[in-house]
Amino acid sequence: MEFGKWGSKALNFIATPPQEDAFITILEGSVRSGKTVAMIPKWINYIMIGPPGLLLMSGVSKDTVYDNVLNDLFDTLGDSHYKYNRQSGDLDIFWTDAAGFHSRRVKVVGAKDEGSEKYIRGKTLAGAYCDELTLMPERFFKQLLNRLSVKGARLYGTTNPDSPMHYLYKEYITDERKRQEGIVRDIHFELDDNPNLPEEYKTNIRNSYSGMWFRRMILGQWVLAEGIIYDMFSEENQYDTDDLTPRDRSRCRLFVSMDYGTKNPMVFLKILDDGTDIWVDDEYYWDARAMQRQKTDSQYGEDLMDFVDGERPDFCILDPSAASFKLVCQGKGLRMKEADNSVNDGIRVVAMLLSQGRLHINRRCKHTIEEFQAYVWDEKAAKNGEEKPLKTMDHAMDALRYYCKTMIPKWRLRA
Repeated sequence: MEFGKWGSKALNFIATPPQEDAFITILEGSVRSGKTVAMIPKWINYIMIGPPGLLLMSGVSKDTVYDNVLNDLFDTLGDSHYKYNRQSGDLDIFWTDAAGFHSRRVKVVGAKDEGSEKYIRGKTLAGAYCDELTLMPERFFKQLLNRLSVKGARLYGTTNPDSPMHYLYKEYITDERKRQEGIVRDIHFELDDNPNLPEEYKTNIRNSYSGMWFRRMILGQWVLAEGIIYDMFSEENQYDTDDLTPRDRSRCRLFVSMDYGTKNPMVFLKILDDGTDIWVDDEYYWDARAMQRQKTDSQYGEDLMDFVDGERPDFCILDPSAASFKLVCQGKGLRMKEADNSVNDGIRVVAMLLSQGRLHINRRCKHTIEEFQAYVWDEKAAKNGEEKPLKTMDHAMDALRYYCKTMIPKWRLRA
């Protein structure tokens, strides 16, 4: 990995010896502001000169740690200086200096839910690197702090802002006593703190967000989620069937993304993807309550085959809980993909695509458009520290989120 110019915040952070750092150092702020890039040389230095003992790296999953951090870390170290077992998460770092050959063991673990604390219970740690800290369950984080019992142990973490009710913000970042006593140090980054970003890129990335997401991801503010979730959705995101010519359609891959419902509505969305833009071209929406008739999985399977009308989707994306309907679909020869049900991250991806003008909804998708206009944050939950959509008018929104979060690779979201 080739490092470019360093901003003053990043440079000061990297140059500070570990023994002079706070027990917890958090780099937080806007996207693409240089937080992770600054953390890589800092963490390599800590591996080499930090107190002896087992180290830990953590994120939502081992795969996200690999994608977000380890790829660049390994590129920086070179192939001869590490050995990594991606399945077990065992990482060994090697180096040689005037004193001879050295090695250091690092354990990589995922922290996707409260139960993940079992992976670190009983361990004695000399240091930790946490990626996407706000996505880390509170119980895991506090157990991790307990495990950092080696003298001189330090925790370093990166994150984008979240709700001001988040435990990390309330109990650590804004806790004046912890800051004054050197327990916590917060370093806030903004886009202009990364001197390697061209002005054109910064303009593009700013245009990729709006509303609450703009305030968090660009301005780096910890603000409450409230009101309409997709407040950027407008007429510009809608199209008529004739706007896509047969040639346009022939260039697209076909997918069907589904939100399974029995008493709640069952939704199928026909999605065309040309590799740049996504077109929600048709919808199936069966509301058993409104129609006063509930269908069986077999009947929904027949409806799905009528919906695709002889075409074969590349994949059908289905929420993970719908195991019985998945079997019905597989029995009809459809290729199935289990949806990534990361709610807030999926919402952010949809919001980015809308803001970038790369997500289009056919005007005949009446229920989907109606839900866009009624999909809101649960304000009561937000004030209690939990950020989630209100569970009403959300079925087409869930189906769309499943597709965008599961099938759109990260590189396509870059401005």
